[in-house]
Amino acid sequence: MGELLKVGAIGCGYWGPNLIRNFVELPETALVAVADIDRSRLEQIQTRYPRIEFVTQRYEDLFDRGLDAVVISTPPQTHYEIARACLEQGLHVLVEKPMTTRSEDARQLIQLADERGLVLMVGHTFEYNSAVWALRDMIRMGDLGDIRYLDTVRVGLGLFHPSLNVVWDLAPHDISILIHVLEEVPETVCTKGIASVQPSVEDVAYMTLDFPSGIMAHTRMSWLDPCKTRRITVVGSSKMAVYDDVATQEKIKIYDKRVDAIRRTDTWAEFQFDYHYGSVVIPHIDFKEPLQLEARHFARCIAENEVPMTDGANGLQVVQVIEAAQRSLASNGESMPIERPPELGGNGSVRLDHGELESFRRALSVGDTR
Repeated sequence: MGELLKVGAIGCGYWGPNLIRNFVELPETALVAVADIDRSRLEQIQTRYPRIEFVTQRYEDLFDRGLDAVVISTPPQTHYEIARACLEQGLHVLVEKPMTTRSEDARQLIQLADERGLVLMVGHTFEYNSAVWALRDMIRMGDLGDIRYLDTVRVGLGLFHPSLNVVWDLAPHDISILIHVLEEVPETVCTKGIASVQPSVEDVAYMTLDFPSGIMAHTRMSWLDPCKTRRITVVGSSKMAVYDDVATQEKIKIYDKRVDAIRRTDTWAEFQFDYHYGSVVIPHIDFKEPLQLEARHFARCIAENEVPMTDGANGLQVVQVIEAAQRSLASNGESMPIERPPELGGNGSVRLDHGELESFRRALSVGDTR
């Protein structure tokens, strides 16, 4: 067994403890240090994981602890500053979504990681989700026919953010999923929203994305909904699929339903409609915790000098979409073009092709779920 990868965690608030747990449990890593400005959070982590050697309220104190890598789970506005400081110290970085709150900052992190030969990875956890891979397979293999549209819902009550709106908080998940399953980046976006609780901080938003292939996707986001819902509907010309992330089992259901317009020349109607109602199929999903796969992938990329599937360019893509969505929001829903991302991955590599994605599937133990 080789030497363990020494990892530090910066931020142990809402999502940080989940990252800490996975890196503590991962056989290839040793989580040795944690930083958080809240002393009570550090005490909770120390109580739960007494083998963690060092805790501090200043993340800079981690730089002399002999670390190889850090995972950052702090408020999004701080991601750029902290990630940049860590890269400058020669540390590999896994930063939570969104990668940054400005695309220019994201570009600078990509360039810095490239110059230093370091792994820069973004925590788009749903791209390591077996059910999301199943959706991608169905679309790519044509199991649903031609894709007509997608609809995503990500709503619930809270958690409210004091300054960043619901788009910055929730949209990164669905944007990264859509880019992953459709294997293309949207061209335009229009967004409308309202600030119901805090002035100038939208807590409800509706976003429509148009893709180069002609596919349209609609996303509803809210911190102000009585029911927690995490659902993606994919409507094809042959079948329809629903992915329910909240479901403990049966995360994907495939509906053998469709409708076709048939031209009739011997009746008064120009068109009639042919409706098909078939069975519902629930495919088996070999489900593993996505965050565990993400953590393992980060460690593997460092050990093998590989480019992460959710690398800096992947993170930049999502930030560029959200920036355009923000411009649309400020213009009362006017459609806005989305800046095209650079065709680069971390360390100067090109974006992943189909074969490389399949290699990632095997490396992550995400089986064929069709």
